[in-house]
Amino acid sequence: MTTLRLSRRTFLAGTAAAGLAGSVNGLLPASAHAANAPARGGVLRYATLGLDTSDPHRHTGSIAVQQIYAEALTSISDDGSVKPFLAESFDISPDGKTYTFTLREGVKFHNGDVMNAEDVVANVTRVKEKVKGGWLASAMKLVDDVKASDARTVVITMREPYAPLVNLMSELWILSPRSEGWDETIKTPIGTGPFTFGEWQPKVKLTAPAHTAYWQKGMPYLAAIEADLRDDADRQLALRAGEIDIASVPADIAKQLASDPNLRVSQLKDAGWYFVAFNNRKPRAPFDDVRVRKAISYAIDKAAFINFASAGTGVVSNQMVGPGNLYFDEALFKADPHAKADLDKAKALLKEAGVDPSKETIEFVSWQESYPQVVVQMVRKLGFKVNHVALDDIGAQKRLGQYDWDMNCMSSGPRADVFLRYVRMMSDGPNPVLWGGVQDADYDALVKKAVAETDLATRRQLYLDAWKIVMDKYYVVALGLDADQIVIRKDVQGYEPGFTWSPNRVDGGVAQTWLAGRS
Repeated sequence: MTTLRLSRRTFLAGTAAAGLAGSVNGLLPASAHAANAPARGGVLRYATLGLDTSDPHRHTGSIAVQQIYAEALTSISDDGSVKPFLAESFDISPDGKTYTFTLREGVKFHNGDVMNAEDVVANVTRVKEKVKGGWLASAMKLVDDVKASDARTVVITMREPYAPLVNLMSELWILSPRSEGWDETIKTPIGTGPFTFGEWQPKVKLTAPAHTAYWQKGMPYLAAIEADLRDDADRQLALRAGEIDIASVPADIAKQLASDPNLRVSQLKDAGWYFVAFNNRKPRAPFDDVRVRKAISYAIDKAAFINFASAGTGVVSNQMVGPGNLYFDEALFKADPHAKADLDKAKALLKEAGVDPSKETIEFVSWQESYPQVVVQMVRKLGFKVNHVALDDIGAQKRLGQYDWDMNCMSSGPRADVFLRYVRMMSDGPNPVLWGGVQDADYDALVKKAVAETDLATRRQLYLDAWKIVMDKYYVVALGLDADQIVIRKDVQGYEPGFTWSPNRVDGGVAQTWLAGRS
């Protein structure tokens, strides 16, 4: 790779998770609809990620539902590049420290107020000062100043160059400062999205009526969205029965549903990744020995795991991103010592470490999914006893946060920028429990250098060097990648999944969705 001169294109190409950035002058054309004019009205029933808080600035990862009512200055388009959204354009200074956003004219909050630059400043300030654990925390620490130079211009000045900022701004949702609970925890968010925050029943559903003064003229077409938030709902049955219109489902279920004439199967355009992590914050013997963690890793048959977890649609990998991604390294991939399982090497390492696995019990935590059981069975082949505790999302987060476990098997979905994957393993990273609470000063230093680096080739290498630390110390072991499967009823028109989980984005989504043939 050659050294690249810093420019807006360089920044966008480097921060996009895949592909090159396009024009930043405006929205792409609306996604193509069917030949007939879009019908108006109807309620779209939607079930992907849940909703863990009414405060969009304080989420812990459930980011899909809230993006139907909350929008950001930028948006990640289908090819992974970043484009303006509530901002009509943005500019980056030659030194990479000053970001100037020009807002769209006449955007209204759900309460009828027109969004202005002071509102945006208030949101950035709130996230910087009030939200301590979110994944924007690292970026906000580097904000030296944010100001409104006029009613439609926001200027953010960073203490040092910060390459991921425009991508990360796609997840800093702009809300009215008049939202109830603004000074503490927002109870009723007032956003600018195509639908409003209506009636929320936690873990049950959110009913979101249309925003009749939405800034994209003539949209939305739907009267409302009803988001199903139940963890235990049978989405396969509900899709077949017409009780849900759009839902994320496991790959094996998607394969079964593909034959239903009333359904079609699509995917997110970025891949999520599967991994195992060890307790890196408070490891107990013998799992504090890198040889033991390495031995366990040799026992895992990645190909068999990915084939099971993805129903044959995934790929084995030893990285957080896959082939075709800017940050994927082919040489590192080909050198993966764990591409194939090797029980003999595993047993030799345990013997070298003086560990009798028959005398050890692995405390193993996972979500209530089937794929972690594959890893459990593979580890048992070494002779370890395994106490496998499978919990719902909240329960797993709580248990992992106690750091009284040894090993897990988890997955992590698409992200707006590769930094959002790396930051979770930083010592002060947001919600680090899935990754075992890594505490490594050398890793931290490399990631910090990467996000401040204006040269794309150098930044890419710094990220790779950081990942090699994770690999060498067996903090986290990547198993493979697979795109999340989305099943859509065929009478849902104008909707396709995007690069990330956002159902409302710069080049498509629920604002442009309509229902055909429904009364």
